[in-house]
Amino acid sequence: MSLRINGLAPNFTAETTEGTIAFHDWIGDSWAILFSHPKDFTPVCTTELGYMAKLKPEFDKRNTKVIGLSVDPVTNHARWAQDIAETQGTAPNYPMIGDTDLVVSKLYNMLPEEIEGGSDGRTAADNATVRTVFIIGPDKRIKLMISYPMTTGRNFDEILRVLDSMQLTARHRVATPVNWQDGDKVIIAGSVSDDEAKTLYPDGWEAPRPYLRIVPQPK
Repeated sequence: MSLRINGLAPNFTAETTEGTIAFHDWIGDSWAILFSHPKDFTPVCTTELGYMAKLKPEFDKRNTKVIGLSVDPVTNHARWAQDIAETQGTAPNYPMIGDTDLVVSKLYNMLPEEIEGGSDGRTAADNATVRTVFIIGPDKRIKLMISYPMTTGRNFDEILRVLDSMQLTARHRVATPVNWQDGDKVIIAGSVSDDEAKTLYPDGWEAPRPYLRIVPQPK
């Protein structure tokens, strides 16, 4: 199944470090971040899992749940968490999926459907494509997909920035410009006519071009 922005996120049932979950039920009315890892006890992912744990309070403030995935068993995740705590200063404080049958990795197009067998005997290189971040909205639709190579650590500060942008634009009919940070000026969405914009923004807007209408970030 091909995945697209605004497409329905595939639902699944899986074992995690916090028990069995049905993914859509687990998301509930929250936003969610699913981020995947090719194998436990890998160096780059160790740093990522620790940093995500430190950032989790920021995601909590934004009504966003975090869940990790690795193709290894949940029992391995528990041992790996000890290493993460000792080397990164913070253990994972969110559930980690054990995708030993590779079902979730295939559902989310991170591994080819035709791969046979499970995770046993597979190396990190075999699973190199299991390195994606998905942001999923309360409507259970995919809002973002970013895939990374194994040797490049993910920038979760950027994921937080993008989440802020998407939550802002979900509440207001605006878009965020290049390198936007929370509090910066925003762009009136193209779907808003000038007549509507006059009602929404009675103080007017900057318009270096008719299609580029800039206003302060809505509260």
